[in-house]
Amino acid sequence: MDRYPETGPRVFYLFISTLAGIVLYYELYVQYSVSTSLISEFGMTYMFATMISVVGNLAGAFASLLAGLADRWGRANLVVYGLLLVGLLIVFAVPNAESKTQLMVYMAIVSFVEGIVLVASPALIRDFSPQIGRAAAMGFWTLGPVIGSLTTTIVTSNTLDSYGWEDQFRFAGYAGLAVFVIAFFGLRELSPPLRDQLMVSLRDQALVEAKARGLDTEQMLKGQWKQMARPDIVVPALGISLHLMFYYSAVGNLVVYYATAFGYSEQRTNALANWYWVANALSLVFVGIVSDLLKVRKPFMILGGVGTVFFTLLFLMRTDEPGTGYYHFAWLLVGIGVFSGFTFAPWMAAFTETVERHNPAATAVGLAVWGWTLRVVVSVSAIFTPLIVTAVTPLVNDSAKVQAAAAEAGPAAETVQANEKLFAELDGYQQRQEPIPDELMQRAIQTVGPAKLLEVQAKADALRVLDKYAPDVLAAQERAPDEWERWWWFTIACQALFLPTVFLMAGRWDPRKARADAEEHARKVDAELAELVRETAESER
Repeated sequence: MDRYPETGPRVFYLFISTLAGIVLYYELYVQYSVSTSLISEFGMTYMFATMISVVGNLAGAFASLLAGLADRWGRANLVVYGLLLVGLLIVFAVPNAESKTQLMVYMAIVSFVEGIVLVASPALIRDFSPQIGRAAAMGFWTLGPVIGSLTTTIVTSNTLDSYGWEDQFRFAGYAGLAVFVIAFFGLRELSPPLRDQLMVSLRDQALVEAKARGLDTEQMLKGQWKQMARPDIVVPALGISLHLMFYYSAVGNLVVYYATAFGYSEQRTNALANWYWVANALSLVFVGIVSDLLKVRKPFMILGGVGTVFFTLLFLMRTDEPGTGYYHFAWLLVGIGVFSGFTFAPWMAAFTETVERHNPAATAVGLAVWGWTLRVVVSVSAIFTPLIVTAVTPLVNDSAKVQAAAAEAGPAAETVQANEKLFAELDGYQQRQEPIPDELMQRAIQTVGPAKLLEVQAKADALRVLDKYAPDVLAAQERAPDEWERWWWFTIACQALFLPTVFLMAGRWDPRKARADAEEHARKVDAELAELVRETAESER
């Protein structure tokens, strides 16, 4: 497009970019909403399940760097054909995975494509939103991961009883292919001379279009990576990635956390997570609009960062309180979600404005730096999760077996437990396939009684399951709260590290000074336009 679109088409392009983000994150996050089902289906350890996330995020990290070339390939093309590829994989490949390794490969490809779109779609949002109004636009874009997560939890919490994990992936894939059709026919992008300029407000449109006719875009593309390798780009990118640590946990570990620490089902946890996602979504949009009205970003980021730490601390304090009610957790998650929204929407606006401070043409490269940093942090945090929370594997893999065996064994388990030494001797002979001495058998009959001895023999299989798995499961139940508490402390530390990075970013703290800057910019634009009109008139004489 060689002309900046009017409000109607511009809003439509912003809507498609946001919709693409929503459906791509929905497709990516389905794996986490059915994580316990996948672990059981493929016989994974929790470490292997975590490595699926690690490999996927590393693939997405380097795909983000590749997407720095989006200015050459076309941002809209990356989004549109990314939707097609992911939709096909989610519908036809992932549900038919025959092994955990196949599942890992398929999800790595999905994450690779998503890493590219993570850069291309916010770049489109930036192109179609001047700085005055960008926080609201970025607030809507950040609905992608949030509404994607919300969609995942709503669908699974309402359908997982009737449809298996395979169908959950197919539902997401069908949605992705539908959005691909919309994007294929509806999404457009600006020409390089237009998008490579700084646009503060819609009043700049005439000046930007006039300058575009003589802009040397090739010159502006030189040295972009060096320009973006600056502390005020790299450090804030790392800071926001650390701030989002609870968000990663909500996406990847919340189902496992509530299953292992509080005995929640997948459906119950996903329903609980809806409170977090809805609060976060509403906050992102509301704060984006208010930030644009006041023309400042940093105060909202600081308020959001402090509030997120506070509510995460309250959340941590309930880890070893098994009697905590469902709605108590719901309101804690609402608090975390609201203050996370206070941080992220203004941060996205401030980050793109910081990139523009160096070179407006380097938007895709700046976002690639952020995308790479984000994915690497997610990968590293995912590696640490099973190392810190070792209780998950026995609880997820074996607790159901132990519960079923205990129910089947019934009183026989109590009989064995009351006479452990006696039954250990009996079992030793059976394991060696040796005849039981008469003296030992007589002692067993006298001690336990013939009826109970026969009952124990009848329940031998269930009792073996208990003997094999119950000690590890009980030990894991004992240590799980302490291990999860350590994980949440790690999360809070990461959130706190975000706060000082805000001071490196572009933008005012005081709304009055920000308003004065906007007025001064408007005067300069009017003066430049008047000069262009004068020069054009003179050249036509």
